[in-house]
Amino acid sequence: MQGDLMKTKRDFLKTPIEYLKNVGPERAKQIKSELQVSNFGELLNHIPFRYVDKSKFYKTTDLGRFGDQALQLKGRINSIKEVSSGKAKRLTALFSDDHGSIELIWFSGIKWIKPILMEASNFIIYGKPNRFKGKWSIAHPELEKVGAQSSQKANLQPVYSSTEKLGSRGLHSKGIHKLMLNLLQHPEFSIPEILPSALSSKMGFFSRKQCYVHLHAPKTLEQLQKARFQLKFEELFIVQLQILKLKLKKTKNRGHVFSEVGDQFNTFYHDFLKFQLTNAQKKVIKEIRKDLGTGLQMNRLLQGDVGSGKTIVSLLISLIALDNGFQVALLAPTEILAQQHYASYSEQLQKLGISCALLTGSTKKSERKKILPQLEEGTLKILIGTHAILEDSVQFQNLGLVVIDEQHRFGVAQRAKLWNKGKEKYPHILVMTATPIPRTLAMTFYGDLDISVINELPPGRKDIKTIHLYENSRLKMLGFVRQEIDKGRQVYIVYPLIEESEKLDYKDLMDGYEGLIRHFPQEKYPLGVLHGRMKPSDKEFEMQRFVKGETKILVCTTVVEVGVNVPNASVMVIENAERFGLSQLHQLRGRVGRGQEQSYCILMTSHKLTSEGKERIATMVRSNDGFVIAEADLKLRGPGDLMGTQQSGLLNFRIADLVKDEKILAMARHAANELLNSDPNLENAEHKNLNLYLSQSQKIAGWGQIS
Repeated sequence: MQGDLMKTKRDFLKTPIEYLKNVGPERAKQIKSELQVSNFGELLNHIPFRYVDKSKFYKTTDLGRFGDQALQLKGRINSIKEVSSGKAKRLTALFSDDHGSIELIWFSGIKWIKPILMEASNFIIYGKPNRFKGKWSIAHPELEKVGAQSSQKANLQPVYSSTEKLGSRGLHSKGIHKLMLNLLQHPEFSIPEILPSALSSKMGFFSRKQCYVHLHAPKTLEQLQKARFQLKFEELFIVQLQILKLKLKKTKNRGHVFSEVGDQFNTFYHDFLKFQLTNAQKKVIKEIRKDLGTGLQMNRLLQGDVGSGKTIVSLLISLIALDNGFQVALLAPTEILAQQHYASYSEQLQKLGISCALLTGSTKKSERKKILPQLEEGTLKILIGTHAILEDSVQFQNLGLVVIDEQHRFGVAQRAKLWNKGKEKYPHILVMTATPIPRTLAMTFYGDLDISVINELPPGRKDIKTIHLYENSRLKMLGFVRQEIDKGRQVYIVYPLIEESEKLDYKDLMDGYEGLIRHFPQEKYPLGVLHGRMKPSDKEFEMQRFVKGETKILVCTTVVEVGVNVPNASVMVIENAERFGLSQLHQLRGRVGRGQEQSYCILMTSHKLTSEGKERIATMVRSNDGFVIAEADLKLRGPGDLMGTQQSGLLNFRIADLVKDEKILAMARHAANELLNSDPNLENAEHKNLNLYLSQSQKIAGWGQIS
């Protein structure tokens, strides 16, 4: 039956795991359930998470010198003792070398361990020493008879992730390794090459088959390091190739030519712009204008820290679109952010007599009936909104520019819907994010986009002073808040929860609100409340009260993270700051510091901080630079958490690590670029396997292809 299942090299990887020696149907079911491994290819890609160097032997006198590190010792079993205490049993053995002795203990598996101990006296043991009542012991050590097979074994032994269920059936790490060796020694074992031979040769790579042998059964550290580097490179190369192919495809998309910088842009720029643009803003506008004149669709990411002036750049580019006779759509992820953009655009564009409209899920039917015909006729030039813009009923006459704010909150399919709202040609796409993105993530998530960065804050902006206070300094914090309000300022107080949680021991918003009312008399210090469970109309009402200065303190959750612009707010208090990610803390801090006065961010925490929590808080106090914050966040949380669940599928790497492997990623991207420059469609004979791999409609699970 095995022969029938493996007619081609490709089929070998798809072979169900039950056909592997020592597996069978029952074990296969368990492995699939516990490890999500169902075929040979997925088993090969169950990669060891560490390796144990079995070339080193330690002495019993070394115990305690290496912390809780597992050690390997060689010696003899002097005595064996089985102890019963009620129903509980344990097996102990006294193990000695020439320098001392240690007790070995087993609480389970006694029936099969005891005969092994009685068969021989000389053993190699491996395990983590523990000290109890002044004596050293090792519980459940690995055992190997001296001289049994040790001379044939590799010094570097892989350690695989397993589960308790599998371990009880002999499929602990060592059991999985035995299966892996069976697979590597299979007479039909083969893996098709993917990388072009010229690239593999240039990089000095093994064959893929040899690479996996060195990964799972390395004889030397050098073999292992080379194999791991090769697989990381291959994985990142495939991802970058797909991203760059998409970019190449996009660069061929026909786009509208915006040849005019006309009256509306010039009038606004010269007569109504209240401030000088920074050099960074001017540079970005030039980059965008160049894209808009090529006749190809623009796909550009605009990165800028909180308060760097991305919105005014998008407004000026929108005016260029209008000058060339086209409409503009601005898509925001939340109603509050959409309303903020609408308020900003409306206020500034009314001077030019340009109307814009707001379309969200809560827009009334009567209002929609006015907006949609105007949009289709072309009399409405700018539409700002949320996902509601994506609905089929929303049709433009000549959509020329789409601005997407906080793009990582929208999926590819949603972007495609906007593309298709353009007539004849694709609209230009300008993606904005206030979350500075580390270079490795930008190359992965936004590798298909050209990137512009506003790395300069407007003149006159003062750095926000960030202060860390513990719970016992609460009165000090409240006194400072009172002082700032007495100066005419306003304050945000942000809580991580809306209502009480039994599992999470930290303050919720409603408790905090009630405590603040007792501390701040409402006639002098009026409070407002804002959280995600409120109706949109109630949110807008509370937000407007704060914007107008009618409330002095806004008690809220993270709904203020993006889009809220109140220049008079000078203090941001974040309760239980240790519960927030670094980038989120930075975004929240960016809600203040928008006026000319000195602003403050106060991070309130309990004394019980994890080492990671301490590092997050220290980073916030130390730096106001969003890119420094983003790099630190990437190292602390990893890319999956940082970019959110929408994009998490792109991060399911088998072996590569975007934090640690930035140099390999850059090499892979360079190699992918070179390859596509020489053969954009991968039509050359030497690229046949690579093209086949990329174009497969069905993914071989575990082999890193992005569908």
